[in-house]
Amino acid sequence: SLFSIFAVLLMYFRSISTAQTIDCLHLREQCINDANGCESVWNVIEDVCNISVLGNRCKVEDTIGCNRIIQVLADEYPEFKNCVCTTDGFCSITNLLGKQCSIDKDNISMETKLQWSLSALSKQAYAANRTCLDVNKECVEDEVCNKQLSLYLRVCSVNKKCNMEECQAAVRFFYQNMPFEVAQMMTFCDCSQHDESCHRAKELLHGKPCAVTAVPPPSCLKVIKMCEENELCRKKYITFRSKCWRQVTKNCYDDEACLETLIKGEMPCSANSDCKAAYIGNWGTMLRMECTCQNLLPREQSLCKLFHHMLHSKSCFR
Repeated sequence: SLFSIFAVLLMYFRSISTAQTIDCLHLREQCINDANGCESVWNVIEDVCNISVLGNRCKVEDTIGCNRIIQVLADEYPEFKNCVCTTDGFCSITNLLGKQCSIDKDNISMETKLQWSLSALSKQAYAANRTCLDVNKECVEDEVCNKQLSLYLRVCSVNKKCNMEECQAAVRFFYQNMPFEVAQMMTFCDCSQHDESCHRAKELLHGKPCAVTAVPPPSCLKVIKMCEENELCRKKYITFRSKCWRQVTKNCYDDEACLETLIKGEMPCSANSDCKAAYIGNWGTMLRMECTCQNLLPREQSLCKLFHHMLHSKSCFR
């Protein structure tokens, strides 16, 4: 639940004297400099609110998710209400943290990138065909990677009730703030069929089951429709199509021959670095949800299979 995610943050804020003048910038600085995990939780908050830097850096793209988290903070910590907005349907970062506390997401990214620059993993060149068990072991043994992995796993833990939105936000933050070489190593790792330990490690690294498994599984057509109705997901899907599947146009959706050609892999995707980066950019969005083409009308099958191939086949990257 949301309450468990913010436990560290709320406990930290409660330790600050209520007599202290409320200064949102001061609260944030105290939080990110503290060693008790508050910084990592704060980063998740900012990622859920998905503050855009380009064009309008005060824009919150996921207002529903952002306001939901803001309300939890306000309910649990009354003094924090001076730093948040709880009534506006469209919440800006200026309202969220006060005019004196506007946060530049680029600076947050730079802080995380600086941490990753100290990681031995970031010095490794990407090598294909790594097992997920080996990759997971290397991450756990690396101080920087383990710190980021621990936050992500705490949010997506299988030992508590899964909240898919929270887990997806943690997955996004984990993968989008690490070096590209490390992200490739983790996303493209694999396992031999009967290596159970490796498959468990793969599930942990790839957000399974919490970030990707819904019961019952949606159709791949529904996943694409939901994504196109979500601003954050739609942008990532457009980038993914343009970088990997430029030849898949909407004109093809109604052309059975075109669909069959694509599904058979006779018109492969681009497997360059831009395509791989766009594919990794999908992680932590509904595009990574497990989907099915069962129980659809016959005329919907081919398009559904195309979407499933685009979203889940890694043949493009082999």
